Amino acid sequence: MSVSLVSNAYLDENSAKIRSKPVPWEGYQRAELVTSEELALIKKIDRQPRAKAESILVSDGQTYALLYLRLLKKLQRVDTMQCLLVLIADALLDHDERIPLFTRAAQSDPDLPYLPLLRTIEAQDEFVQLKSAQILTILLSSESTPLQHQHLQPFLKVLASLVQGQYPNKRDVAVQCLEALLARPECRKAVWATPGIIAGLVEVLRHKLGPQMNYQVIFCLWLLSFEQEVAAQINKKFDIIPLLISVAQAAAKEKVIRVIVATFRNLIAKAPSANLPAMLVTQLLPFSKNLSARKFSDEDILEDVQFVRDELERNFESLTTYDEYISELSSGRLSWTPVHESDDFWRENAAKLNEKDYAHLKVLIPLLGADDPLVLAVAVHDLGQYVKHYERGKKVITDLGAKARAMELMTHSNPDVRYHALVAVQHLVSHPWVTA
Repeated sequence: MSVSLVSNAYLDENSAKIRSKPVPWEGYQRAELVTSEELALIKKIDRQPRAKAESILVSDGQTYALLYLRLLKKLQRVDTMQCLLVLIADALLDHDERIPLFTRAAQSDPDLPYLPLLRTIEAQDEFVQLKSAQILTILLSSESTPLQHQHLQPFLKVLASLVQGQYPNKRDVAVQCLEALLARPECRKAVWATPGIIAGLVEVLRHKLGPQMNYQVIFCLWLLSFEQEVAAQINKKFDIIPLLISVAQAAAKEKVIRVIVATFRNLIAKAPSANLPAMLVTQLLPFSKNLSARKFSDEDILEDVQFVRDELERNFESLTTYDEYISELSSGRLSWTPVHESDDFWRENAAKLNEKDYAHLKVLIPLLGADDPLVLAVAVHDLGQYVKHYERGKKVITDLGAKARAMELMTHSNPDVRYHALVAVQHLVSHPWVTA
């Protein structure tokens, strides 16, 4: 679990500068913040050539791991924290076998290794914060036992703020940290439960920050999709299926397509009823057929594409017209597909919206509060068709609170929404009120 697991040019460039900066270790000893033994040890290795530092760590690795962490725990000057973090990262660079030297520090002091790093990750200094995130990720990812809540949760809270922020280095490091952590099942559950992280990742994807960032964000979503709870809810909460299709359609890099298709496979395998309707509505089936015809260097892509295509075709073939409508309704992405304007469809199916205690009607009505004018126009149109073709519908709509909302939409800024709201309200007021 190398330091290169989280790599960033800003961290590399500043680490090089920090290695050559002097730190007033003698001053710390005079202030009784550092013991004479600690001073002797740190001066032996600080600002030494890498080969010299390596030879010291080979013989005294555990001693220095404890020294760095203890000094980081008690010294709070920014330049000193920067130096100690670089020393820790340098000790770990290309030496995974040294990770236990740091994680075992808890045997000497229960605050180590995590308490000092969880403090420095809250620092105002960008380098200190991001270098701490890099080291925390290496240590946490390598733990052989489930991570403790008090170590993981504060870190995830900081990552949530970084991934939602506007600073490219912070966002880049945060996404890489999440990539590494999400390989652990307990981290997936914790990330899903941490407000802001998924929303931040989705927002990064929407901003199209390049193929590498797209790949890293989608890799995080793919890892998350192994959790059944996540697979069942992520599209409903974050509308990721149309976004992933859009990214895949524009992707030049094969690895981006590979991880998107693998994510779709997980979403279908883990939660088919939650995701297949949205996939059909957003035209994933024709896109998967298109992908099937392409040549890929990685055969796993075609295997996943075939799985996705087969599942979509099986579900598409068994769909009735009403099933198609419910699929579209469940996705929340209403558009003027033929069923909406078909009198035959509404005559045959309006009453079906009443089934299971008006379950489907209760999905339609909240769409009257959508932000998208197209969704609003189609939703209020459908409400009018329901009332027009189901004589008891007027009372049902009124009881469910949708009549008032339809009337509000008659003054909406969008002319299509106003028109369809007016027609729907005319159906609502012109039909006799049937209660029996």
